[in-house]
Amino acid sequence: MNDREQLQALLARCNNPYALLDAAYLPEDQARVLRTRNLRLIPGEKRRRGGKYAYAEWAHVIGIFQTLIGQHTGWREDLRILDAGCGSGLLAIACEPFLGGGGLYTGLDVAAEQLEFCRQHYTGDHYRFLHLDTANPFYAPGQPAVGVPWPVPEASQQLVTALSVWTHFNERDARFYMAELARVLQPGGKALVTVFLLDEDYSASLPRATGAPARFHATPLERWVFDQPAYGASDWLCPSWVEVPEEAIGITPAGLASLLDSNGLKVSAHYPGNWKEVPGAFFQDVLVLEKPR
Repeated sequence: MNDREQLQALLARCNNPYALLDAAYLPEDQARVLRTRNLRLIPGEKRRRGGKYAYAEWAHVIGIFQTLIGQHTGWREDLRILDAGCGSGLLAIACEPFLGGGGLYTGLDVAAEQLEFCRQHYTGDHYRFLHLDTANPFYAPGQPAVGVPWPVPEASQQLVTALSVWTHFNERDARFYMAELARVLQPGGKALVTVFLLDEDYSASLPRATGAPARFHATPLERWVFDQPAYGASDWLCPSWVEVPEEAIGITPAGLASLLDSNGLKVSAHYPGNWKEVPGAFFQDVLVLEKPR
């Protein structure tokens, strides 16, 4: 039996052959990274979750958000960043180049187990991780149901990031935590927030019940039809397949305008999401929000 046949036989006996290959591949690949040093922090496959599983997709998304952060903060290296819903640290990796001059990244999440991993994996004085002991029906159903303020001082952050966080908020939580975002941002501060924005591109992508041709016919579009009110809300909607609305929630332009206006925030840039089958920087819509000076 040659080496290839031995490998194939080994993989055939493994319940998760990708995990086995990843364990062998990851250290070899990271040892060969020459110019993008923060990619050394990409974790093994067990920790790569949140809608992005493949090593290549993690590296891709890290690059996208590293670029967006730099473009919208002037490529500073002393940023104070709050990452709401940090998970296992994808944006902690994207943010690392902006922390070298005394900056501080604060990762915040409802999942205590994820934070324990982050504290061990992302070390140094420029990283800290805080648990938010509040409920989310999809991610943390067993924690207290009331909204809990972010444990961060007022006007203390130059940047807030929230990757796939508002896509899991009902209207009540969306409003509560947008107020928190506005509270912790310093005047002139920015926020990168991803959403499922149910705008004209979304409407154009919908399958047509009449049989008239939609713009695209790919079957994944059927998954991203937000036609059920989330807890009766008119501007916060979820697909029919979810077990709880917070599994996936989209927001209408009217809902977004109300959300931002009530907190004194404005959209300074919008990168459409390719979930609507249009060219996009990222899967979800990326909003760059700004707090006026």
